[in-house]
This record gives sequence, structure tokens and C-alpha cells, in this order.
Amino acid sequence: MMVEVFKTNVQQESDKSRVLAIIQKLFPNYKINFDLEDCDRILRVEGAKLKPENIVEHLNCLGYICVPLE
Repeated sequence: MMVEVFKTNVQQESDKSRVLAIIQKLFPNYKINFDLEDCDRILRVEGAKLKPENIVEHLNCLGYICVPLE
């Protein structure tokens, strides 16, 4: 299992729910959650054969900033 952590600009609970629903539908085998309380609005994704660039691309297409954290 791989875990990737991303900095996002998702701020509202409604946006969080929308993003989670879309990403979970695209990647049903990933465990996905947000921490909107964190200053970086953290998105954590856990899964096998995880490709961070796919997550970044999909969030960008939805109009959000998404940057992998080192």
C-alpha cells in the first residue's frame, strides 16, 4: 500500500464531499480523506499502484489546486 499526501485549496465541506465522491468513483479501491482543519487542506490517498499525478490531474480538472507534499 502506498500513501500520498497532497496540499489542496478545498475549503468548504460541500466541496470536500463533491471531490471525495468523484475521486472515490474514479478510484474505488483507494482510501481517501481530507483534513480541512490543517492549514494545507490536506488530502490523503492510500492505495495499491497509486499514481499521484492522476489525483493531481483530476483535482485540477475540477478546478482545485492539488500539490503532492514531500
